[in-house]
Amino acid sequence: MTAHLLIGPVLRRVTGDRATIWVETTSAAQVRVEATGGGAGSAQTFSAYGHHYAIVVVEGLRRGEASEYQMWLDDRQVWPPTDSPYPPSVIVTRPADDAEHPVSMIFGSCREATPHATGRKLPPDALDAYARRLMTDPQDPQLRPDLVVLLGDQVYADKTSAKVRRFLRRRRAAGQDGPADEVVSFDEYTKLYLESWRDPEVRWLLATVPSVMIFDDHEIIDDWNTSASWRADMSTQPWWAERIASGLASYWVYQHLGNLSPDELAADPLLAKITSVPDATDLLRDFGLSVDAPEQAENTDRPYQWSFALDIGRTRLVMLDNRCNRVLTPARREMLPAAEWAWFTDQAHGDYDHLVIGSSLPWLMPPAIHHVEAWNEKLTVNPDTRRAAFAEKIRRAVDLEHWAAFSHSFHALTELCRRLGEGGADAPRHRVGVGGAYAPPATISVLSGDVHHSYVARAKLGPAVRTPVHQLTCSPIHNQVPAPMKPLMRLAWSRVAARGMRALAKSAGVPRPPLTWKRLAGPYFGNAVSTLRHHGARAEVEVEGTSKDGHLFTVATVPLTDAVKNA
Repeated sequence: MTAHLLIGPVLRRVTGDRATIWVETTSAAQVRVEATGGGAGSAQTFSAYGHHYAIVVVEGLRRGEASEYQMWLDDRQVWPPTDSPYPPSVIVTRPADDAEHPVSMIFGSCREATPHATGRKLPPDALDAYARRLMTDPQDPQLRPDLVVLLGDQVYADKTSAKVRRFLRRRRAAGQDGPADEVVSFDEYTKLYLESWRDPEVRWLLATVPSVMIFDDHEIIDDWNTSASWRADMSTQPWWAERIASGLASYWVYQHLGNLSPDELAADPLLAKITSVPDATDLLRDFGLSVDAPEQAENTDRPYQWSFALDIGRTRLVMLDNRCNRVLTPARREMLPAAEWAWFTDQAHGDYDHLVIGSSLPWLMPPAIHHVEAWNEKLTVNPDTRRAAFAEKIRRAVDLEHWAAFSHSFHALTELCRRLGEGGADAPRHRVGVGGAYAPPATISVLSGDVHHSYVARAKLGPAVRTPVHQLTCSPIHNQVPAPMKPLMRLAWSRVAARGMRALAKSAGVPRPPLTWKRLAGPYFGNAVSTLRHHGARAEVEVEGTSKDGHLFTVATVPLTDAVKNA
């Protein structure tokens, strides 16, 4: 059977003179990639659930150069398409000695698949607009980022398009159990990625710029792992076991596998097992169930870690799982279990200038919402069980599940940023620049999405903190917040609302937060993509929205290193 390209190629990690490229094909094939001027790699596809995938490690690329590349399935060239109207895809490597070389990454979250996909008229897709601009000169360093960072809700399993809903209705009529308009099985999940990643502009962008990704809730279901009672209720649904197993297995294949470096791929035991058998369906199903087994809810030794880290030049990015590995025990809820938090703090030590923390959920929310979430969390452990049950209903009804609603983790992240920023005797130390002097990080930035509005906020952690610390939130890429919510979101940023909600939290015994934060830009409610730029010790973020005709325009540009001095 002749194999064809179904999804991809998707350029994922570029590390030194190596790159990883992910692909889905219509049947089994040997996948080969060759770059002009040197660099090649090949891999045999693996099979699961009747689908075929490969991740190819391309080795021997020239450092500091842009190389066009081609892909073959067996002996047929399939990329670039002969009729493509777009520029050739390229792999750009960084120079061997790039300590002074600038670093840029674009980021955002919450992208419904295609225009009008769910029957709603959405503003233009910011990722499409970014791709079209980059097409004017894919090798221009002023246009081209080092990395695309996608911070959750890359697909919506619970908010499907008309096309996917028609497919689901046929499946349900044939006896497949599950909600009428939501995906459940692995095969149904594949339709979401097919629809999203075959968008022509996005397909080209993903083939041309490296990308990393982390899930939020909609990859599985809205409010995933909000609380222990939520998990208990979901487990009673007859379709839930297949939903969570398929959701996590498909996430591993389509998103997480590409987050791993070539060395991490070589060491991953699951990948080794999957590529050693003719059909990996049972392996992936068992894997999906095992990493979400109810008895794992308080386990500090998860069998698989979704969080990951990478360095680009003098920038370190640490992406955190805010969903799957939560500890949900009331009174000691945690965003990450102890073992994974220890891993995170280890990553905060090292040889870098700028620390970037990827968190699908914002650490610093609009202050009024922060205080409401802290108040609610306190009430959910009230000795009066009726009040606690009522607080739990509120938590689930209005999505009170951000860092403030996991107060132990909120305080731990705040303390980590403070210690890093002080650079004192007890703080993790960072070797800065070629000369090797030690100092606190030049900046700490927390990248987030989820909340369907974009903003920049500066944390105030005390006079001893020398490092500028910011919350950078960009959402949505292609979605929209309901119109009635916009004035409420704006109000949540006001001092009056913050004082009122702080009084509410205080009445429940919630201590004052160990920091304050000030909004520097936003809130912006349109579709957007943001760019974080580092050059030496300097840093800035630019938020860009989409115009009605699908072009990008600057919403705000905020200098992250000067903002503290001028504030």
